[in-house]
Amino acid sequence: MARLIAVPLFSTLVISAMLLVLDRMLRLFDFVATEGGPISVVWRMLANLLPEYLGLGIPIGLLLGVMLAFRKLATTSELDVMRGVGMSYTRLLYVPFLYAVVLAAINLAIVGFIQPDARYNYEKLRFELRTGALGASIKVGEFTHFPNGATVRIEKSQNNGHDLSGIFVQYAGKKGEWYAVTAESGQFLATDNPDEIIFRLTRGTLVNKAPEFATPRVLTFTSHDLPIPLPKYENFRDQGTTNLELTLPRLVEVGHDPKAAAKDRAESRAAFHYRIVEVTTMFLLPFLALALGVPPKRSTSALGVILGIVMIVAYHKVNEYAMGLGGRGGLDPIFALWGPFLIFAALVMWMFYTIAFVPGGQPIGGLERVAAKTGKLLGRLLPRRRAEATA
Repeated sequence: MARLIAVPLFSTLVISAMLLVLDRMLRLFDFVATEGGPISVVWRMLANLLPEYLGLGIPIGLLLGVMLAFRKLATTSELDVMRGVGMSYTRLLYVPFLYAVVLAAINLAIVGFIQPDARYNYEKLRFELRTGALGASIKVGEFTHFPNGATVRIEKSQNNGHDLSGIFVQYAGKKGEWYAVTAESGQFLATDNPDEIIFRLTRGTLVNKAPEFATPRVLTFTSHDLPIPLPKYENFRDQGTTNLELTLPRLVEVGHDPKAAAKDRAESRAAFHYRIVEVTTMFLLPFLALALGVPPKRSTSALGVILGIVMIVAYHKVNEYAMGLGGRGGLDPIFALWGPFLIFAALVMWMFYTIAFVPGGQPIGGLERVAAKTGKLLGRLLPRRRAEATA
């Protein structure tokens, strides 16, 4: 049983994470390229998004893992053998519940402590990209303007940006001074001063003009070090501006802080109950997976698998809406979030009771029959239409 659950469980986690990462990766590459930041920051941003994806991927993986395990046992008649030797459905859920306990603990750590920090780090990287604090690149063939008044244009870049050629630099100060430089080649060099870099130019000409100069001065040089001051950037905000960046203990603290605004208290309480409800729901998934994973006798229908995914995703969206409703003060977060949980739990336990304790019981038997009749009807209509089209 443990092996049957493990394969689809981890496969689902890997595939879902890859699909979500690939979808976001394209947008992040476009965003980073537009802001002129280093490509390596894309991988750091994706790493900070993984906890958010796993927060939903783990429950779905657990549901599919247990569901497909019971489905395989049922379709190969192994489940009938187990039942025949006296193993009840309750006993068969022992291993799935071990998975549920371990994964619920992991999910609690993710949504309660890891995801808030990862979300803050993600937003910080976006901020640093927009402000250029990550080292915005100078695009080849374009004029790059710095906030301090400098303008740089580079014709060619080789050796990963270490060898530059066709260089133009222009600077205009606030007191009327300015200079313009052209050079055949050059390279950027770091200094001990974090607010300044050296642009070492080779074989070029410098024109300098200042209010105290009667005429501009022209200098032809073989090698010239040009200091370029880097713009100063404001610090990123502190963590905790949004509830997504607050850990569970911090949500409890804000939710019961009499000095906090009523809106902040309601939003914090709603976010806290939302995360706890999402984790608690995982203990219902083995029951739901068993009820939907075992198809009717002499049937290989996968309707239960599809219905299970639809139910868990729909319930997740209901919780998101309930969290927003509780955060706005429209309803107490306890009723907004634990009310749907109790309804969902009652539905799941009824489905489990039906299949486990009702002789011949099938919780979705009616849906299975409708699906079977629909499939037969479509099977009859399609050949007829093909025959009419051929005639």
